[in-house]
Amino acid sequence: MAEFSREQLATLVRGISLRQIRLASGMVLFAYLVSHFLNHALGNISMEALAIGVHWHILFWQFPPVGIVFYACCLVHTALGIWALYQRRQFHWKAIEPLQLVLGLSIPALIITHIVGVRIGQALYGHQKLYPQVFFAYWIVWPLKAWLMFAVITIAWVHGCIGLYFWLRMKAFFKTAAPFLLAVAVLIPTLAMLGLYQGGRNVVDNDSPEWRAENLVPDKVGTWAEQAVLSDIEDYFLIGYLGLIVVVLLAKGARTIHERRGGMVNLSYGNGRTVRVPKGLSVLEASLRNNVPHASVCGGRARCSTCRIRIIGDCSALPEPSQREAFVLSRVGTTDPSIRLACQLRPTTDLSFFQLFLPHATSAGSHASNPTRVGQERYLVSMFVDMRGSTKLAEKRLPFDTVFIVNRFLGAVSQAVIESGGRPNQFVGDGMLALFGLTTGRQDACRQSLKAAAMIAANVDELNQFLSHDLREPIRFGIGIHGGEVIVGDIGYRDHMVFTALGDAVNVAARLQDMTKSLACEAVISDEVRATAGLPADALPQQEVAIRGRNEPMIVRTVAEARALSALVAGEQVEAA
Repeated sequence: MAEFSREQLATLVRGISLRQIRLASGMVLFAYLVSHFLNHALGNISMEALAIGVHWHILFWQFPPVGIVFYACCLVHTALGIWALYQRRQFHWKAIEPLQLVLGLSIPALIITHIVGVRIGQALYGHQKLYPQVFFAYWIVWPLKAWLMFAVITIAWVHGCIGLYFWLRMKAFFKTAAPFLLAVAVLIPTLAMLGLYQGGRNVVDNDSPEWRAENLVPDKVGTWAEQAVLSDIEDYFLIGYLGLIVVVLLAKGARTIHERRGGMVNLSYGNGRTVRVPKGLSVLEASLRNNVPHASVCGGRARCSTCRIRIIGDCSALPEPSQREAFVLSRVGTTDPSIRLACQLRPTTDLSFFQLFLPHATSAGSHASNPTRVGQERYLVSMFVDMRGSTKLAEKRLPFDTVFIVNRFLGAVSQAVIESGGRPNQFVGDGMLALFGLTTGRQDACRQSLKAAAMIAANVDELNQFLSHDLREPIRFGIGIHGGEVIVGDIGYRDHMVFTALGDAVNVAARLQDMTKSLACEAVISDEVRATAGLPADALPQQEVAIRGRNEPMIVRTVAEARALSALVAGEQVEAA
């Protein structure tokens, strides 16, 4: 057990990249923004509401453990932003990425006045600058700083939202949640700026000698000498920070000169196309710099494997995969040393390769509207339905009559699947694969599949009655249902792409459907689906069966008549309600 735990921990650590650290630290900072902006929004109520809100805000964020994490995240996120500026060699991926980087790097320079005046003043001299003092300084003494504050709010919020977008756009729920997230993203900063405006106007309206005597005392705003020290700290920080940015830009230029002097390498794409680039450039960066189409769903962040390439020839001279690259490659189950991630491989010698994914089929823009189209692992319930005796039926009928009957059967099955919330996926001869759970959770997907099986039985009964004058014996069918983690995405070639699911769960569902013949029943359901749907253990007969391709036997439930599932599912839903 200890060895297993250490192995799991090692795998987890190998999977952590600088981008994930940047995401984690950014989430902490974004949580601070949300808290601070909601505090600002209280200015729409009253100054008293602002005072109460800032009391709780400070109480939480200056609580020592929280404060340590927060300031650590500030330093780490800023350092990683500067490192990203140095590391990025070109900005041809998307306009939004350099915008995010520029906005993020501008934030420290824009907020230093506020940080020094409020937080450092409190730490050094015990100043108690709260909303009244800040509003007086920004609305009366330096009115232009009020506009600077609004600009900082907008810049910081847009930077954070871009980062969240890049993270969430690959999630299954993003398409559904996007309108609500957009509403929240617009509402919070708008309310915050309105709250600041209302608070500032309140201070301007109440400005008087008495108000100043109460709110501008030295223990709140400091003495002139203390303000001079804080101003020097602000100037030193700005000089140091801007100097650091200049050093990074000079380092980028020096690196470019060094790389060109260090030599160039030829990258051959296996289709006759060859580009010449400096050493140190990743294969994906080389492709984008030379306008060579290259699949990369995540934009070169090593969050997917769609930029994979296969090296042609000797691989021994290639740099070893980084921890992140090794993690991604192991995640997709490849140990072939000739398979590498183009976004991570930085060749130092001439290289020949070919891309494993077609660029037009997995472009970075295609996944934004539907991430499942380019490949995603998720839990689905697979249902295979097969029509019995279609071969015998075809032997005794005209071809068009056979096609008519099979189409009516598949229509009856598809109608039941759609009405139950599933999706007809593939039609193979007289059989069909249906998927449940593309837009629902596990329990709902399992219940939908059982409901669909019952509706299929009812629809086929109606079809048998309709065709009774033309059928020597009624149409029979078999259903296999199983749930599990599968890979969903577009499979095929060029214009012949089909959205489908791949994985053990799909194969097992097909095997269970085939078992309905030997077990003399209409449906065979895995016990996993029965349990997840919430059906009692004694609801259906249990059997232990051997599944081809699996080492261990599997517990399944047999259903003699599929229409009986309707009462079971309905009864369980009534009990749950």
